[in-house]
Amino acid sequence: MARKLKTYQTSIGFYDLAVAAPSMKAALQIWGADSNLFHQGFAREVEDAAVVAATLAHPGTVLRRPVATDGAFRVTSDLPKDLVEGPARARQRKEPARRPEGKTVRPDGAAARTAAAAFDQQRKRDQAQRRADIAEAKQRERQSARIAKAQQALDAAEQEHDARGAALEAEREKLDKRADTEQQRWERQRDKLRTALDRAKEHR
Repeated sequence: MARKLKTYQTSIGFYDLAVAAPSMKAALQIWGADSNLFHQGFAREVEDAAVVAATLAHPGTVLRRPVATDGAFRVTSDLPKDLVEGPARARQRKEPARRPEGKTVRPDGAAARTAAAAFDQQRKRDQAQRRADIAEAKQRERQSARIAKAQQALDAAEQEHDARGAALEAEREKLDKRADTEQQRWERQRDKLRTALDRAKEHR
């Protein structure tokens, strides 16, 4: 069953951030915070009807608005006007209207359940995507291992072939040398025998 979503708000840099999440821990993870902003007093749960409605329309998505303003939270937001229009304009900025005390409006149950179900579906899709990414990474690792093993076998076979070729070449050189030696021995012996034959013919 999908967990009920709550709306949390903080300020980081030039923006106020708001998100619909099932818990403070989930909100911190979505914001990418590396410390507990709630314990530090930099984040809080909000019940403002407009903020809650905006976040429930985009569960799990960080919405923004220029910091220190009371404008609507949106998926994308312009930079604060103070940065665009300069210090003179900043001095003229009025304090944002304050919401009357005691008039917080909670989202209706149907909208909250719909948003919670959407958040849960997105979480499941994210988990499925992570599992698919992990499986793909493992497949790439196995393929890389098979390629490395095949390359290693090819390299070893080439080295063995080169070694055998070198050994055969050395044997060929030895045989050539023995053949040359034998040819020289035979030519000397043949010359001697021919000389003896010629002498024998002369004494007939």
